[in-house]
Amino acid sequence: MKNNDWKNRLGVLYSTNPEFNYDTEDQQEGETVAKEKQRLRICLDKRNRKGKVVTLITGFCGTNEDLTALSKLLKTKCGVGGSAKEKEIIVQGDIRKKVLEVLQKEGYTKSRIL
Repeated sequence: MKNNDWKNRLGVLYSTNPEFNYDTEDQQEGETVAKEKQRLRICLDKRNRKGKVVTLITGFCGTNEDLTALSKLLKTKCGVGGSAKEKEIIVQGDIRKKVLEVLQKEGYTKSRIL
């Protein structure tokens, strides 16, 4: 049986071909790269945050589960709040040096502060 849910076809006009299959753009996650080979960038960001300062960690290559686990580790070690989404980790406050120390202790050797 075909999956004919209309929500998956938003943005597609019309097809008269009965054998036409709609493309669902499900992105598949790749495997997580080893900690030693990850190139994480730590920077300070205050754009679109109403003047609040956050530490932004970008450059993570891996699954969402591993990203969430790393985010949770950083938040607990630093004692702050934050979130992980779209391959970025957001940690509240200007704690770049502390985040770098935690990452280096965990084995992320190519991490650097921008």
